[in-house]
Amino acid sequence: MARETFVLVPGRTTEQGTTVADKASARYRTATGTVRMNPDDMRRLGLPEGARVRLRTELAEVEVTCVSGKDELPSGLLFMAYGPESSRLLTGETHGTGMPDSKGIEVEVVPCDRPGDRAR
Repeated sequence: MARETFVLVPGRTTEQGTTVADKASARYRTATGTVRMNPDDMRRLGLPEGARVRLRTELAEVEVTCVSGKDELPSGLLFMAYGPESSRLLTGETHGTGMPDSKGIEVEVVPCDRPGDRAR
């Protein structure tokens, strides 16, 4: 598979926005450890539902589960719930707002199970 760059948009899920999440729960870890991708992009990259992928930026990389974003995401755009994994990909720059830039992060997507695609 050729490595491709996508735009990641982390954000709160509906559940995160309406309730206080139990950050120790399996449900929270699953939600924050999953990236959603356009189904056409998944097919083109040969990624089955539930595939493990690495998201890489210039600063860090994380390993997450990739699932279909159904028709909710345009091609080239990824969504991931705010959490430990998405936070590792942020630069920390706040521009004085107190909230790190967290929209429009360029990430490279690499399948985890391919030889030679391990951490840099």
